Amino acid sequence: PPGPLLQNPTIGLCFLLSLYGAVTQKTKTSCAKCPPNASCVNNTHCTCDHGYTSGSGQKLFTFPLETCNDINECIPPYSVYCGFNAVCHNVEGSFYCQCVPGYRLHSGNEQFSNSNENTCQDTTSSKTTQGRKELQKIVDKFESLLTNQTLWRTEGKQEISSTATIILRDVESKVLETALKAPEQKVLKIQNDSVAIETQVITDNCSEERKTFNLNVQMNSMDIRCNDIIQGDTQGPSAIAFISYSSFGNIINATFFEEMDKKDQVYLNSQVVSAAIGPKRNVSLSKSVTLTFQHVKMNPSTKKVFCVYWKSTGQGSQWSRDGCFLIHMNKSHTMCNCSHLSSFAVLMALTSQEEDPVLTIITYVGLSVSLLCLLLAALTFLLCKAIQNTSTSLHLQLSLCLFLAHLLFLVGIDRTEPKVLCSIIAGALHYLYLAAFTWMLLEGVHLFLTARNLTVVNYSSINRLMKWIMFPVGYGVPAVTVAISAASWPHLYGTQDLVPTKNLKKNSQAWWFTSVVPATQEAEMEGLLEPRSSRLQ
Repeated sequence: PPGPLLQNPTIGLCFLLSLYGAVTQKTKTSCAKCPPNASCVNNTHCTCDHGYTSGSGQKLFTFPLETCNDINECIPPYSVYCGFNAVCHNVEGSFYCQCVPGYRLHSGNEQFSNSNENTCQDTTSSKTTQGRKELQKIVDKFESLLTNQTLWRTEGKQEISSTATIILRDVESKVLETALKAPEQKVLKIQNDSVAIETQVITDNCSEERKTFNLNVQMNSMDIRCNDIIQGDTQGPSAIAFISYSSFGNIINATFFEEMDKKDQVYLNSQVVSAAIGPKRNVSLSKSVTLTFQHVKMNPSTKKVFCVYWKSTGQGSQWSRDGCFLIHMNKSHTMCNCSHLSSFAVLMALTSQEEDPVLTIITYVGLSVSLLCLLLAALTFLLCKAIQNTSTSLHLQLSLCLFLAHLLFLVGIDRTEPKVLCSIIAGALHYLYLAAFTWMLLEGVHLFLTARNLTVVNYSSINRLMKWIMFPVGYGVPAVTVAISAASWPHLYGTQDLVPTKNLKKNSQAWWFTSVVPATQEAEMEGLLEPRSSRLQ
């Protein structure tokens, strides 16, 4: 017989309308969860507003703790081009172009949107023209040295590095000197095929709105704090110079990087850039400087990236990683942080690291043996009633965590696609290995308390305490840790690459010993530490 909804169409219609209202309310609720600077799409997903990007990089998202961050269109990989004699300024959710000091738009406006609207005209005195002429002389002198084949061909490697260091320092000094001669011209820019220079002069003792300076030359950029430029007690104006050399990397190439593995083929994948401040030539900074390099070869297949600087030594100069480290890399740019000023570049390994088949076999055999031992241990602790107590319960949980972690690692380490599955596997491995460490900690705590309290009463109270806290701590603490990590950086779970096999081998050995040796030692000591009456029972 037909149901009551079919017998009474009015009731059925009311039911459908109420169901539709509930669904609508649910979608509105989901839209209400969009973070600031985001809007709802199709009542199902959130997307960041124009000028903002999500922390995970996804255009559409539903994660309630996602954030929408301002896009800095003035730095790579965006780097809005404003045209000659103009600079880009980033604001919250947008950007604008503005003529450099000494220039103004033909229309009289203060701002414009792109290079097509650039009509910046020179309105300054002859000092500005003189400053540009001085920079042009420096550029011409550098080009003459760069094209002097006799200078570079007849010298050895050590002599070449020393000559390059002298040239780099000379260019930096003369550029800073030129900038400080005309402090009223706060920004100077010049560029040709071989070198690009930008200088900025600070005369206002670092006002709050100019805490950080951004300089861009040839799609490379630098961010430096104003306090590092004025150097505290400096009297008068201070200057910062950012120089990019288009072809100087052909001379001071990757062969001057002596820290590399002999098996790796390393090449220079950026232009050489120099950063200097004056009048004091202080190379140490209170805050690290951020450098963004455009790649010479886009979309590199390399797995090794080195942020390096040109280090002077007693025996010439060479590329060094001291004080510089990688922040981020994509297909077109690499971002580095350095704690000092010098000449910088990005080095990359030509090919990805190859896996050793012998180590791969050792890894899988070792994991398989470890799985078998852990399974036998877990079955022993679970099925043998005569030995079951608090200690064996701890052993059982540790064995289960390690067994599941090794099993998931063995079958899931190659599953890099799809991204969601890869992230789930990474999160599960994170949780299981953290749980294993926590259970090992609980085993140590239990052993310590047992050794300190050898009486029957104290031993029983310890067992009751451990039974009450071990499961919440053993599984709860790792869960909270992983939850916080996943909520803060969900996009960092999962990777496109595999863990190097040589590290897997070491990890397998370490886990094998930590899962077998501590359990054996504690089991042996358990018989000595238990009170006599407990053993009789």
